[in-house]
Amino acid sequence: MYNKNIKRIVSISSAAMMMLSALTVAPAAELATLYAADEMTAFEITENMKIGWNLGNTLDATVSKKDPDTKKDVLVEYTDVNSEKAWGNPKATKELITAIKDKGFNTVRVPTTWFQHLQEDGTIDPEWMARVHEVVDYAIDQDMYVILNLHHENWVNRADLGTAYDDMHDKLINLWTQINASFGDYDQHLIFECMNEPRAAGTDHEWWGPKDDEVETINKLNADFVNLIRSSDSPYAKNRLLMIPGYCAGSDVSMISLIDVPKDDDFVAVSIHAYVPYNFTMNPATKLEDRMTFTTSWSNELQGILDGFRSTFLDQDIPVVVGEFGTSNYGNTDARIAWAKQYLTTAKKYGFPCVLWDNNVEEEVKPTGEAHGYINRTTLEWYTESEKVVDTMMSIINDDSIVWGSERHLPEFTHQDLSEGTVFLEGPLEIDASKSATYENTTPGKDITWADLEKKEVAIKFTGTTPLLSFSNDSYGNWTELKPYVVDKDNGIAYYLVGSQLPDAWGEAMDSLAHMQSRTEKVTQIESITILDEPDTSSIDVPVDKTKKKKISFADADREGNIVIKIKGEPSTSTNGCVGFMNGDDWAQVEWSGKTDADGNLTVTIPMSKIPATVANGEAQIWLNPEALDFESVEFAAAAEPTTSAPEPTTSTPEPTTTDPGQTVAATKSGDANEDGKITVADAVAILQYIANQTKYPLSPTGLANADCDGEVGITGGDATAVQKADAGIVTLPITK
Repeated sequence: MYNKNIKRIVSISSAAMMMLSALTVAPAAELATLYAADEMTAFEITENMKIGWNLGNTLDATVSKKDPDTKKDVLVEYTDVNSEKAWGNPKATKELITAIKDKGFNTVRVPTTWFQHLQEDGTIDPEWMARVHEVVDYAIDQDMYVILNLHHENWVNRADLGTAYDDMHDKLINLWTQINASFGDYDQHLIFECMNEPRAAGTDHEWWGPKDDEVETINKLNADFVNLIRSSDSPYAKNRLLMIPGYCAGSDVSMISLIDVPKDDDFVAVSIHAYVPYNFTMNPATKLEDRMTFTTSWSNELQGILDGFRSTFLDQDIPVVVGEFGTSNYGNTDARIAWAKQYLTTAKKYGFPCVLWDNNVEEEVKPTGEAHGYINRTTLEWYTESEKVVDTMMSIINDDSIVWGSERHLPEFTHQDLSEGTVFLEGPLEIDASKSATYENTTPGKDITWADLEKKEVAIKFTGTTPLLSFSNDSYGNWTELKPYVVDKDNGIAYYLVGSQLPDAWGEAMDSLAHMQSRTEKVTQIESITILDEPDTSSIDVPVDKTKKKKISFADADREGNIVIKIKGEPSTSTNGCVGFMNGDDWAQVEWSGKTDADGNLTVTIPMSKIPATVANGEAQIWLNPEALDFESVEFAAAAEPTTSAPEPTTSTPEPTTTDPGQTVAATKSGDANEDGKITVADAVAILQYIANQTKYPLSPTGLANADCDGEVGITGGDATAVQKADAGIVTLPITK
């Protein structure tokens, strides 16, 4: 067991170690060995960290001023310690950190910006370094763990990320050499985090879909950081926990799987930021009523993301630290509590600490997604509604029946050998996401029936990016995808639980299944696809999609009429859903929301004009509260004759989330995709997420009209770029061509 009492005794500077090395009493090498006797492993450190709190928008606040020539705001390169208050928060105090400790947090992350505090010779302003020490010591003196990082560095987040390695290397080495020299004698309670959310800022893929050279730059910088610390003369050089991020510190498997973690270093943890599910936790475009309940759909999405942390890293004995997480306060306390309960329970079982983001913003005034305030930093009183969320987290952390790390490793399954299965496709065959226009992002769509797959699993032997397994009907409609439930990384085999998972995901009669193929989100070499007998999976909870789905054929529909959906269930039940369809290669949907009456009835009417004339088939879906509701019928009706007086409303108002020939919605503010009344990078993020997955990240009709701002027809990455340029004052929207 680690002896915390030794911490202050052995916390001596590197300079003192060098002096002692000249004495015969205790050579430096022997002292280092003495300290190592009380060394914690990386997983002991992360367990002791328990749960953390971010000192957000404080030491990481940047200062800008108006350029007299361009009239634009530009960042100041050198400023004094008062930058700590630049974003409106008071200076951090020991009393604040004591209140955090007393609440039950055992870790404080101290996001810190350094570039504005560099003197002409490249050294860090001594006054700033002293202030960072002071804040770090507020927590260290109370036996807390501290994460210290590089945050909001303007040389990290840059459009030329993929080609800027040399410049970035020099800056990173300069800063971390000084920080490590100054903090090197702090013991394992101090953790270094290389960078915060490194990304190609100002591009159309800033938050999603990094380029290969951008991933390579980040991996090389992470390696430089690790090598620098490990080769230093600090007594904790070899066993200090170091955190390294992937592209934008993203949480999706498609990005975290690209992180190059040193294989021979047991004290490197992956740094992930996970405000997930994003549409629930932060996205200001999500309707308020849709986030008042933490639905089964939200729950399944959250579980899938956290499962990705386990399968990608924890199961491989690589530590994970979620350096930022949280859910903005939209007045949906009960839903936030349900979210926190699942999030922290899973995190504790899997064995990774989570650090709550706090920017001291109590509640949403207008939707921004940034109301992450938990404690009033002036009065040191906890905000009433958000305190309930924190108390839920602490109840999980203090619940001895939930054992830390008890489910870190994936359950072990005995899979049938590939040689004993039925070969569906034999490679090698390379598939590439960049070649989707010519359908080379998937393997060929070969014929399959449910009889071939019932009570079976599918194994894909591959190299490169972990593939998805895709299914479709005879016309390649009802496109449905499964992620692997386990990946054998040693042998490069991904396993998909088709027999158990596909029927719920498919959502229609299984006899309509016609094709199976594999798709990649980057580049994958498929060696083979093999159908195997399904193993015993009773030891795991198989995620179930509880969305109610009902297939629709538009073949006989009156294109001037309406789709009429009748829903029956429990009285006074709020719900929502959509009519979805494949519009070319893309999924599109017209959303609706409503509430059953006192008899449990709800009628939803959607004009057929919202469905492109070329679309022959679709699907009605119930998202919210499907356990209490079901379809009574989905029919077509002629348009009502005009009347002199408006009839009593019997339907909810559909809100389409895709442009189609029937829509004539006008833009209200060009570029304002999330409809918060401002043009910011948040709008660019909303556009990129919509492009990546319209089902998961929908935009309202007005949001879509606003988003189409780059002078080209349709929503593309060019619109996101235009928004970011407008935010920077480079262009005025809309752009006309």
